[in-house]
Amino acid sequence: MLDASAALAVIFGEPGEARVRRAMNAGAAMSTVNLAEVVARLARIGRSRDEIARVRESLMAGLAFIDVDESVAVEAGLAIVVTRDHGLSLGDRICLMLAKARGVPVLTADGGMAAVADGLGVTVELIR
Repeated sequence: MLDASAALAVIFGEPGEARVRRAMNAGAAMSTVNLAEVVARLARIGRSRDEIARVRESLMAGLAFIDVDESVAVEAGLAIVVTRDHGLSLGDRICLMLAKARGVPVLTADGGMAAVADGLGVTVELIR
């Protein structure tokens, strides 16, 4: 399961990009909430709708995007108790709980996610 930071590492050619690309080639997925975070970041730096669409088509083409269901939403909400001191966003909590529900690790550049992984019963792999 890719966090937004992992996808952004590919988009911007940041450290960890190769690790994320391998995961993408092996069938990695991302929540639609994390997709919204990626799109927001690109929009914030001035990328147009068309540019963002091209990024999605070229760099994110192999990803499966997963909608969040009610059970994952509830678990992400409850996870605030464990994550509140680590500054994790709703998108981060969705990613963690979706990975837990699917029994897969999270790939991220966010050390805060790694810090709470054991408390949530999730495997988190830092890409750098």
